[in-house]
Amino acid sequence: MIDGWKRVLVLAPHTDDGEFGCGGTMARLVEAGVEVHYVAFSIATRSLPEGFAADTLAREVREATTELGLPEAQLHVHDFDVRTFPDRRQDILELLVGLWEELRPDAVFQPSHHDVHQDHQTIAQEGLRAFKRTTVLGYEIPWNNFDFSYGAYLALEKGHVERKVAALSRYASQQHRRYANAEYVWNLARVHGINVNREYAEVFQVYRIVA
Repeated sequence: MIDGWKRVLVLAPHTDDGEFGCGGTMARLVEAGVEVHYVAFSIATRSLPEGFAADTLAREVREATTELGLPEAQLHVHDFDVRTFPDRRQDILELLVGLWEELRPDAVFQPSHHDVHQDHQTIAQEGLRAFKRTTVLGYEIPWNNFDFSYGAYLALEKGHVERKVAALSRYASQQHRRYANAEYVWNLARVHGINVNREYAEVFQVYRIVA
């Protein structure tokens, strides 16, 4: 499926969503010479634990995407207020349309429509509106997805998962969360890999394939 892709866009409602959902795939694509762009819509300033500076997540996402091999020029960070995306729907759509016109990606990775977080839902809905002419895949955030169609598996090698774990470890401000756990990330990749007779994999909901 990824043969022929030259440019890919990853939509992350909040910093670290993209790494959790498709960090291994990002590492695989970068290794294959694909130009990967990452868009973070919120640095979640109001959700930071006490003691962290307001720009902490802006710095951490730069460090995390560097671990995956992305040049800083391919990281796009915005500061929409967390949990208010439904009220900013038109602004987000216009931003996404601008990205389509600028980048013309061969594929877009975004949250699933079954993600229960209101910010994730907004990005998923407006992503499908903005990127009508290209492949769109929804990534899995297990603790937010109560329904998920396992339509596409992208196999990973050990090194890809290692880079995903290294990227997530850069989020010092998020290490208090139960899912910010290297063993959990490894086990999820193993489970998905075993399900398709591979060592490791990430899984995606298929919304559109354009080949």
